[in-house]
Amino acid sequence: MEWSFQTAEELAAALRAGEVTSVELTDEAIARIERDDKVINAICVPDFDRARAAARGADQARARGEDRPLLGIPVTVKESYNVAGLPTTWGMPQHRDFVPAEDAVQVSRIKAAGAVVLGKTNVPLGLQDIQSFNEIYGTTNNPWDHGRTSGGSSGGSAAALACGFGALSIGSDIGGSLRTPAHFCGVYAHKPTLGLAANRGMDLPSAPALPVDLDLAVVGPMARTARDLTLLLDVMAGPDPLTLGVAHHLRLPPARHERLRDYRVLILDEHPLIPTGSAVRAGVNRVADALVDGGAHVERHSPLLPDLAEAATLYNQLLFSGSVARFPVDAYDQLRTRAAGLSADDRSLDAARLRAMVFSHRDWLEANHRRELHRHGWRQVFAEFDVVVCPITPTPAFLHDHSPNPLERRIGIDGVEYPYLDQLVWAGLATMPGLPATAIPAGRASDGLPVGAQLIGPMFEDRTPLRLAELLEQKIGGFRAPK
Repeated sequence: MEWSFQTAEELAAALRAGEVTSVELTDEAIARIERDDKVINAICVPDFDRARAAARGADQARARGEDRPLLGIPVTVKESYNVAGLPTTWGMPQHRDFVPAEDAVQVSRIKAAGAVVLGKTNVPLGLQDIQSFNEIYGTTNNPWDHGRTSGGSSGGSAAALACGFGALSIGSDIGGSLRTPAHFCGVYAHKPTLGLAANRGMDLPSAPALPVDLDLAVVGPMARTARDLTLLLDVMAGPDPLTLGVAHHLRLPPARHERLRDYRVLILDEHPLIPTGSAVRAGVNRVADALVDGGAHVERHSPLLPDLAEAATLYNQLLFSGSVARFPVDAYDQLRTRAAGLSADDRSLDAARLRAMVFSHRDWLEANHRRELHRHGWRQVFAEFDVVVCPITPTPAFLHDHSPNPLERRIGIDGVEYPYLDQLVWAGLATMPGLPATAIPAGRASDGLPVGAQLIGPMFEDRTPLRLAELLEQKIGGFRAPK
């Protein structure tokens, strides 16, 4: 029997029943990577010898009667996580030789849960793109169309899952970096509530692994089913043992409902700042139709919804003010000169990004205050609705575009071009206020490319969108392996 596309849940059951060993699963996964990854380039740092040793250890542990959540299951890890003995570069050539001595918190957690780490998956330079390519490791291709991107920055992880290179992966998300690759590759991902999962050890290469509370950024699970997302999130969730973990224990509330017909859902498929492509709109509507067919209460409009244009502007301000915070002084001065040259009437997202790059602390505090007002608005939304369904990006996976300046790139939406970075507005809808969001497959475009949608839930009620994702998987189907 071939095991590579079985779910983690199915593999765990087979391991418990003695139908397969971890060594057999690991050898099969390695053979598949060695055979198929030459054209995909998802696994940038293989760790096969240690994986085989870990698999032997898992089988021995099971023989002793142990049974941990991920015991013996092959997984992959995004390159940006520290794994002791393997390079962590973030695709940045100046860090090519950095090898951490300790595992990231999340790597420690999945190993403690029994996972077998096959290796690390590819990322963009500095994790700052919607694609995954860099000078060190090259380009990761979309398994459905090698001329297209797998997404970023967790693009290697999504491509690995789509190709059967392990049952699970861990990634990170600040600009849709979990959700966009899942959408492009036809798999599942979950962006947890901000602060739900400890991020220590997912740091810039060579930087000390400190227990810092990051703004906007989260770490989270990727899988081929919604139930597997929940399985992995339960391993990942919880405070850092060096800080809040000293005194706090996590207890996530259960999903608000177990049955599809009990869910109250708001559907969004239009954004005031960028159109939604026809393929993505069809995917969102496919989800909406399944909800209606299942008896859920579905609405298309709500006066409670925070202003989407202001939300997108706020997100870009918070994202880009942080992304350039450590730029050299001369680069900062150049940005300040460019920002000063903007017309006061220019309210575009490009202008918002440039102004944010030279924010004062006072400016940032004002933006943060407005974020809190949006969070308050979302609390009111989720008093009336359980989940908001919307796009992840406006299009399916696009053709590789390695032009050096993302600010000069364009994204084509049904034949019309728009600024490349404007496609982040849908990812920012959940990221800016720190809400959980589950990316699910929502069918195929006319050219066969995967299309996804995201289910945004109430803060710290991550199990609510995850449960709805499970129910929708039963209605509309889920992952399908590329031909």
